[in-house]
Amino acid sequence: MRVFTLEVPAEAQWGEGLVSFPKGEIVRVDGRLESVHEGILVTGTADAQSVGECGRCLTDIAEHVEVEFQELFAYPGDEATDFEVQDDHVDLEILVRDAMVLSLPFQPVCQPDCPGLDPNTGERLTISTETEQREPLDPRWAALQDYSKDHDDKASRSGVDHTEES
Repeated sequence: MRVFTLEVPAEAQWGEGLVSFPKGEIVRVDGRLESVHEGILVTGTADAQSVGECGRCLTDIAEHVEVEFQELFAYPGDEATDFEVQDDHVDLEILVRDAMVLSLPFQPVCQPDCPGLDPNTGERLTISTETEQREPLDPRWAALQDYSKDHDDKASRSGVDHTEES
């Protein structure tokens, strides 16, 4: 059995879409190689920093990703396997890349409750400080914008009775 630690740069971008591992990102791999009857069993963890954009508000995000993996690299033989020992070596790049890319979120978000973008202005709702609407969303509700809680208090003080009989 051998224990190892590697820190290698990604030779190409890993992943597509909104989030990925950029080319040159340092990937740290901690692992253990064990000789078994069928081949070499590789167990370990890999971690790196992913970068991308929030799927809702398009802000830049960076997230630390750590994955665990375990795979048997079989000795060459009659049966076809996904991973084989070649010249007494194992190539971990495909194994680590696949594990890291599959752990990336399909729709990454900057925060779990990210409200996204305002459909009217295109501004991020997380930074928008505007409290008033510029125009009503639906013109049928425009008259209710002038209504306030003070309206009920003034009506009850002026002697107007709000019952079913009146």
